[in-house]
Amino acid sequence: MFFSILLISFTPMTLANAEVFQERLEGTLDVYTNQLVFAPGEPIFVHGQAMPKEPIIIRLFTPDDTIAEFEQLMTSEDGSFHHFLMEWDKPTTNLPYGTYILEVISNQQGGISKMIEVKFSSTSEFVQVPIERNVSTIVFAPETAAVSRDFRVFVQTSSDGLLIGDDPNQILGTSHVHLPNGQVENLEDDLKILHQGLYYVDYLPALEGIYVFHMVTFDEGNISHGSGATNVLTQDISGISAQILELNQILDETKTELANLKEETSTFGSSLSDASSNLDDSVVLISDSVGNIEEGSSQLNALLFPIVASIAIILALQIVIIARRR
Repeated sequence: MFFSILLISFTPMTLANAEVFQERLEGTLDVYTNQLVFAPGEPIFVHGQAMPKEPIIIRLFTPDDTIAEFEQLMTSEDGSFHHFLMEWDKPTTNLPYGTYILEVISNQQGGISKMIEVKFSSTSEFVQVPIERNVSTIVFAPETAAVSRDFRVFVQTSSDGLLIGDDPNQILGTSHVHLPNGQVENLEDDLKILHQGLYYVDYLPALEGIYVFHMVTFDEGNISHGSGATNVLTQDISGISAQILELNQILDETKTELANLKEETSTFGSSLSDASSNLDDSVVLISDSVGNIEEGSSQLNALLFPIVASIAIILALQIVIIARRR
């Protein structure tokens, strides 16, 4: 303990009486730090007054509410305590620049506690300045969707650049969606956690139009708003793409059928040409046959004419003979 007091005596301290937040009002607990704004390489000392010979707990919370330092010590006989907590190093992902909460808890006074806000920055100013948390809300919503087909909307909540929050109903409890017909639908109990500071909601639209998702982040008295819009159509891009693919498939099938028809038509034309040629040959043969028949008929007539004449003469003679007999 003497070593801690000696360090304080050689450290330029402003003994800033920080803005203290008291959770429980009963008991004796005063907490101070050597300054409120710290830069890399500067130490943080915690001192104050509690009950004599009382065990106390010191915790340092990062901007995302995780515990960076945890110390337990005993107060002196007069109840005072002086403690070197840590020396600020270069900023890392675990200890970035931002607003930190220093909490001191009494174990013998009903668990009363007090908190101090300190700032870790690239430069330090040894004056008391107001410290505010920068809470931001970012909404990731799809540009288009389809009626009766659910889609997912993501929300990111952060404070001083670090993700915050655990229960979506507490940090995003008043978030809602504005429907195309002017109505407002609360999203409480619909939001689910994906990761600390990352949430999502699966939404099923029933109407065509623009849906505006209004996400409201409330954390330790700080509020932040974020919004995203989705245009809900009767059919989404995936459905239109499926129809285009189906149409392309039908066009490909039609193209194949046309090629087959063209090939068959080409074969049919060749067959017609062959048939026409065969028909011409048949006509020539028929003409030749007709000529032969005509020639044969003439020859037949030449042969039959004498025979017919002879028969006629014979008949005439018979008639004459018969007439003379009578």
